[in-house]
Amino acid sequence: MKASELRAKDVAGLEKEVSDLLKAHFGLRMQKATQQLTNHQQLRNTRRDIARAKTILAQKQKEGAAK
Repeated sequence: MKASELRAKDVAGLEKEVSDLLKAHFGLRMQKATQQLTNHQQLRNTRRDIARAKTILAQKQKEGAAK
């Protein structure tokens, strides 16, 4: 997911996105634990997407609090 796509969302949309990404990451970790995961790059990408979404969410919340 690109940062520009995340910046277009509002705070509620970003919170939902973070929640969805955390669920997806959990599923990937369970697949890895049971040796069903074939593409380990997905774990890295999901982790980075979570960080990206949380960063933009924090920026938007700080921006909203400053107003």
